[in-house]
Amino acid sequence: MAREFQRGHKAKISDLTPGTDLYVGVQISGPGLTFDISCFGLDANEQLSDDRYFIFFNQPKSPEESIQLLGAQAGDTESFRVTLDRIPANIHKLSFTATIDGAGQMSQVGPGYIRIVAGGEEVVRYAFTGSEFTTERAVMLGDFYLKDVWRFAAVGQGFDGGLDALLKNFGGEVAEEAPAAPQQQAAAPSFAPPPQATAPAPSFGAPAAPQASQVPQPAPSFGAPAAQAPAPTPQQQMHAAPTIAAPMAPMGGTVPPPAPAPAPYGQPGQPPQQPQFGQVPGQPVPAAPYGQPAPAPYGQQPPGMPQGVPQGVPQAAGAGLQAALQPYKETATGQRWTPQNQQLMRVDLTMGGTPVLARQGSMVMYQGKVDFSYKGAGFAGRIVGNATGQEMQLMRCTGRGQVFLAEDGSHLHAIELQGDGICVSAESVLAFDESLQHEVRRIEGHGIPGGALFTMQFQGTGTVIVKTHGVPVVLPVTPTTFADCNAIVAWSSASQVIISSQVRLRRNAYPGHSGETVNLQFRGAPGNFIVVQPYEV
Repeated sequence: MAREFQRGHKAKISDLTPGTDLYVGVQISGPGLTFDISCFGLDANEQLSDDRYFIFFNQPKSPEESIQLLGAQAGDTESFRVTLDRIPANIHKLSFTATIDGAGQMSQVGPGYIRIVAGGEEVVRYAFTGSEFTTERAVMLGDFYLKDVWRFAAVGQGFDGGLDALLKNFGGEVAEEAPAAPQQQAAAPSFAPPPQATAPAPSFGAPAAPQASQVPQPAPSFGAPAAQAPAPTPQQQMHAAPTIAAPMAPMGGTVPPPAPAPAPYGQPGQPPQQPQFGQVPGQPVPAAPYGQPAPAPYGQQPPGMPQGVPQGVPQAAGAGLQAALQPYKETATGQRWTPQNQQLMRVDLTMGGTPVLARQGSMVMYQGKVDFSYKGAGFAGRIVGNATGQEMQLMRCTGRGQVFLAEDGSHLHAIELQGDGICVSAESVLAFDESLQHEVRRIEGHGIPGGALFTMQFQGTGTVIVKTHGVPVVLPVTPTTFADCNAIVAWSSASQVIISSQVRLRRNAYPGHSGETVNLQFRGAPGNFIVVQPYEV
């Protein structure tokens, strides 16, 4: 029986099927719309470093044929064959996307899906509708990604700008002229009959090659989903003249770009990467939705605006109040958790169906029908919280709508857990999905007042929002990694933590001692990390 995924759900392929020779089907349609459905083979940096792994109508297969475009069949608008054990080592992710060919928006599409079929039997399906999108012209439907083993994620993330923007996002280059080779559509491998055919093992109509007999025999054998009619001939007229998507343009007219300015909200530019740690403030807002550079500081006239014009008076095309406020509009990426800026986080309760636990008083605004209730820790929880200093005063957010969270202008970071764990001080937690398990963890140590330090440990599948004073730094755990216990924010739960105390009576008797009395030493396997903020609590 097929598993029904919601947006954001992830699973190991081995938990869905023992097979590695898979059929991927995409169904998407809308009145008056045509679509280009593609697969991007990305490297470890999620970039299209090899153009031969951009699989689309004009390049229907990868060099070793581990990814093949099959065409429309079995009720699917487009379909692919993916042989996971033949994908080369430099490919770490396969991103399946759909873009509108011509005018239109993703909000106009009807019910659709992306599904995986193994041996002719559907094993997983992620369904979506146009109501989940707005003005986007492209959508990332689902990913196969390599994280020790191959896994599948239901993405469902809208993307402004169409195929052009997707190519640039993945590091590809947009050709000036699209090659006119419609006859290559016929090169897409034909599809074999379903498993119930008389053939002893479903054969796949791939191009003949001497090494065909060497293809690993997966379990189950490759097979397409059952269909009422044989595989139709390719009928995608949209591919007759391949189109690279339209340029990204703001809705409602062209706004003249202002002069170069600092990063949004007056913050200095930050390094563009922070490994393994959620959304990093230094990075641009993920969607960069409006395609404009940052304007002058909020409330001031942007460069180019005529001087002496009273506020509130509508200006000519591209100027005035709307242009000034455009960079600060709500950001909607199609994800459950979306940073609006460095200090404001939005959670969409309509996605995932899981309530959110947030620090009391952290809600600054909400939209829709949302209920807020007190979340008590119980008698035992209050005793533990008071004794360890890890007590959290929480509220429970339920309903259908979007809640905006912030506290004291702290920098906010969304950390997504996928069955792993992270340790965070209760003081640094703003909110988290109720599906996560959390408990107080004791860190033993000699020479520490009270005999130990304490932290909160979160485990499971979900997101926790961590707040920091300033922009944190993420460091890998090595045998010589130490951190001040007053500056440490979080660390991977698999790390071994050792108290390194420098409390000495003789040293403290002198007024000039260092003041660094308690440090934490971290040890662990490669992949463990710590997060330190430029501030001591």
